[in-house]
Amino acid sequence: MLFNSIEFLFIFLPIVFSVYFFLNKQKLVTLATGWLVIASLYFYAYWKLDYLPLILISMIFNYSIGKTLSLDNLKINKRFVMLLGISLNVLLLFYFKYFDFLISNINYVLHSDFNYMHLALPLGISFFTFQQIAYVVDSYKGLTKEYDFLSYALFVTFFPQLIAGPIVHHGEMMPQFERLRNRFINHKNIMLGMFFIAIGLSKKILIADNFSAFVGEMFDNTSILSFWESWIASLSYTFQLYFDFSGYCDMAVGIGYLFNILLPQNFNSPYKADSIQDFWRRWHITLSRFLRDYIYIPLGGNRNGIFKTYRNLFYTFLIGGIWHGANWTFIIWG
Repeated sequence: MLFNSIEFLFIFLPIVFSVYFFLNKQKLVTLATGWLVIASLYFYAYWKLDYLPLILISMIFNYSIGKTLSLDNLKINKRFVMLLGISLNVLLLFYFKYFDFLISNINYVLHSDFNYMHLALPLGISFFTFQQIAYVVDSYKGLTKEYDFLSYALFVTFFPQLIAGPIVHHGEMMPQFERLRNRFINHKNIMLGMFFIAIGLSKKILIADNFSAFVGEMFDNTSILSFWESWIASLSYTFQLYFDFSGYCDMAVGIGYLFNILLPQNFNSPYKADSIQDFWRRWHITLSRFLRDYIYIPLGGNRNGIFKTYRNLFYTFLIGGIWHGANWTFIIWG
């Protein structure tokens, strides 16, 4: 179910919104939270029901790891528990996103003929996996509060950001769901939400989708493109990618506003950047934030001299490249 689809805009969203605030008005807060979790899981399963157990198991596992790390009298080494949690999250992501890529490289190098798994990539797995890794790390550092499983499930599955981000942080999301005033309709936020949804839809439908049709035709006929046509096709793809993702993020922010939830900004006019550093502060901001806070800084950041600084930058962007897709082009780009 896409944000710009008829069934989402005129059926799913109005029903979820109406029932959620009706339950809150009746002071059925737990039921309202449960309704939003169920609706978000339905939104996720609408694409492919087979992968619903995957996100449920992932949530139960990571919540259990977080609860374990919050125990004061834990007899097992906490660092071991944290690394176990991170490792299993990464293995899950690797299996679905990179296993066939690994097999293809093994077959190429060894001239073997191992069969491919042909795994369909579960929707949003890169986003909800990174969110939960951050939760596990913060639990190890003692930065998480005591949350019940229903609240944690809502943090992970909240449908506006579940499929393609932004990558949200528990510290900025879960307190918002707990605020009393956020449980009642806010007309100002509804107007802001409608504004962001309209802007996002315009970027997606009027710009990105039109570029997409043109780019598809050009890329299907690369052998006959002239020099200038090749440049036009490449730049068109650049704008298609930007307006598609930026529009989606605008719609996510707008839908969040409808529920009185402020999602973090993910784009800040990145093509106005005046340096590479400035670009990464503007493009996919929440991914850059995650890479900085949970990879670059833990590796040592810029604290240990020039060589280690560039080494840490190299590893961080390599991981960022691999995260985007299972292909050598992404690895080289990173």
